[in-house]
Amino acid sequence: MTAAGRSSVHVMGRGVGVAAAQAVLAENGSGFSAEQGPQRGAAPVVMLGEQALHLLDSLFGAGRVTGSHRITRRIVLWNEAEPVAIPHRAWAVSGMDLLGALPFATDCPLPAPARFTLHAHAPGPALHRFGRREAAAAPVTLAPGADAAAVLVEAVAAGWLFLIPLGEDHAWLLAVGDAPEALLAASRLVAPAIAALGAVEARFETAPRVLERLVGDDWLVLGSAALAFDPLCGDGTAMAARGGILAGAAASAVAAGEDPAPLLRHYRAMLIAALRRHLAACLPFYQRGGSGAWWQEQARVTAEGHAWCTSQLAVEPEPAFVLTGSRLVPRSVPA
Repeated sequence: MTAAGRSSVHVMGRGVGVAAAQAVLAENGSGFSAEQGPQRGAAPVVMLGEQALHLLDSLFGAGRVTGSHRITRRIVLWNEAEPVAIPHRAWAVSGMDLLGALPFATDCPLPAPARFTLHAHAPGPALHRFGRREAAAAPVTLAPGADAAAVLVEAVAAGWLFLIPLGEDHAWLLAVGDAPEALLAASRLVAPAIAALGAVEARFETAPRVLERLVGDDWLVLGSAALAFDPLCGDGTAMAARGGILAGAAASAVAAGEDPAPLLRHYRAMLIAALRRHLAACLPFYQRGGSGAWWQEQARVTAEGHAWCTSQLAVEPEPAFVLTGSRLVPRSVPA
């Protein structure tokens, strides 16, 4: 729903968070205008867990966003003598297919300055980065007999490997910490599942990070521009959707005339709290992944990130709002 004639919210960018925010604004009857802006590259492959799919169904309608390849288990070799198989219900989908399935409002110019703006591209470049871990993504051909229904995750001395099938005979490999060839040379789990390794097609940062300034007087940043998770642990798609819901609810309240300051403070605190939970989940993996310098450094910066989040939340009051459906409502004061 785009209502340029009465828009009080302007939404800039694309992505899961933007689509979720637009859905919430429409549900709340908040007029908004949309501007997709320059296109950024999509991830080669995205894992959608059941929780993420249920959330996307509730936002956009059942079946609109689907995966293209079913995953039923995760096999992990993480500084252990033998691999461990864990049931894992998820779908793999290419990032471009996911983006193409999202319902974005049509570009519509603003007749006047908006009261509030949602940005999917950060107004400023300053980030709090908790480590530096570039991933190299390359397509691979699966070896005969490889389990096409399983994702493989393996720690080696200089980093980790993540193999995500996207069909019966092809997959994507994420290599973090060193070049794919170097990590595969030390691999006992992932390397035997690969018949042929293609050229690296994408490089991107995987270390968790958060924008230094998430909100302003009349704007906020959402999506991966605001907050990014480590793909090793956590569902970035679900987080982007939840962040978009919260952003849309906050913008709806501002558009309705509520005081922006406490709403934006709540939004910022909720994103940092989500990042803190994510870092707490990541830390044991980096502590146990290996004993070398690379692993020790990743554990150190992950712990530093958790401590930073804790320090930020320590000066925040108790949450003043609760998300009820698509609306942020003041939390009741206990009697």
